[in-house]
Amino acid sequence: ETIITTGQDDAFIAALCNVIQRLSIDQLHILGDIFDRGPGAHIIMDTLCDYGQFDIQWGNHDALWMGAAAGNDCCIANVLRLSLRYGNLATLEDGYGINLVPLATFAMETYGDDPCDFFGPHLDTDDTTHNEKTRRLIAQMHKAISIIQFKLEAALIDKRPEWNMADRKLLEHIDFDRKVFTLDGKDYEMRDINFPTVDPADPYRLTPEEEDLVMKLHHSFKVSDKLKKHVQCLFTNGCMYGIYNSNLLFHASMPLNADGSLKEVDLRGQRYKGRELFHRIGMMMRSAYNDDTPADEKDFAIDYYWYLWCGQESPLFDKSKMATFERYFLTDKSTHKEEKGYYYTLRDNEEVCDRILDAFGVTGQHRHIINGHVPVRTNKGETPIRANGKLMVIDGGFAKAYHNTTGIAGYTLVYHSRGFQLVQHEPFTSAEEAIKNGTDIVSSTQIVELSSQRMRVRDTDKGKELLGQIHELTELLYAYRHGIIKERAKKLG
Repeated sequence: ETIITTGQDDAFIAALCNVIQRLSIDQLHILGDIFDRGPGAHIIMDTLCDYGQFDIQWGNHDALWMGAAAGNDCCIANVLRLSLRYGNLATLEDGYGINLVPLATFAMETYGDDPCDFFGPHLDTDDTTHNEKTRRLIAQMHKAISIIQFKLEAALIDKRPEWNMADRKLLEHIDFDRKVFTLDGKDYEMRDINFPTVDPADPYRLTPEEEDLVMKLHHSFKVSDKLKKHVQCLFTNGCMYGIYNSNLLFHASMPLNADGSLKEVDLRGQRYKGRELFHRIGMMMRSAYNDDTPADEKDFAIDYYWYLWCGQESPLFDKSKMATFERYFLTDKSTHKEEKGYYYTLRDNEEVCDRILDAFGVTGQHRHIINGHVPVRTNKGETPIRANGKLMVIDGGFAKAYHNTTGIAGYTLVYHSRGFQLVQHEPFTSAEEAIKNGTDIVSSTQIVELSSQRMRVRDTDKGKELLGQIHELTELLYAYRHGIIKERAKKLG
């Protein structure tokens, strides 16, 4: 009664729920892509930074934002483009204080007479937060930053020829006179041919206005204290991969050859594969933020964030191309296809999974690979459990933008003393609906694997650490009792 009459009931219930959660969840593992299509990445990061008991295996979208915070202009352009594509400006403006006024001004001046039909934001059918005028402005900004992105990426491709991405310089293939896109002698119909800032004679040159805009956006990302704090949190609690209790966690892919063997990938003139490749990439990502990193190494590290986002041999991407230009401008859908690397098909092979686990030194009777990245389309009969239970893909798409694609609202894989349980979440509609129907609480649970013998604390990684500490304390006690370590006499004042 006292709690209720003093108006502390809501705070008390929230605090009690938090205590229960902290006691029941020892460690939260996140398989990447906190940043993506959802509108509240900054809120999630604020929560996680205060939560403490979590680790994250960085995803391609996380790397994109980390690159943007480091000052990679290609990453900045991609972050803005994706945010505008899904009408997600709250994270940029409210979350990180990114000033979008210069982009809005440039877009209105440059594309004021352009309908920008193919650049309207992807919003819910029942969206009421964006009126027609706002949607029109977002479409203009979306097209403006997309063209700038293609120009910036071309410059970086020229700067880093070792990445072999010259085929992604596509503006030069537009035939402005015939209004078609020509590649390898074949013409493709274009949905949009209005490019007021593209000079056909020098298509990748930024106009003075575009240069000024890029400089202002660069500054806005670099001075965001909240973004710096969140990136530091990602570094403190994250890595390219994690090994926990005989489970290998990484976000997307493991570069493989056609025969399932680990593929060597070039990194600044040296070739690495498997665990060493992931380690070296993680170290390079950190070096972009270290003050004592040599200038040329730091410059490459900042540039490399963009390659992680869309490079063919990036473990966070591993596809033939990112067909952004084709999807926006070409009507022929065959050009939209992105060929996936060998891992995405070979990971269904138990022998290949064992080979990867061996390479990472993962041992144990029950060992697994756990991935995110590729949403599991349950509405098309796909299952998250692969390779005879050796591998699990638990990306079900938490963000609302994925719900129609996957048919669900994400997965949580629960690891406890008896084994694995996979929890499949239902789409969240509203707080009122959730309370009425319990849809955000009552989710379907699938038992993935049960151990014949219940696991104890001593059987876990943390248990082994505790046993080591107990052993050290026992030896310390022995040394003290046998006079090997002398008691320090207290000095009298």
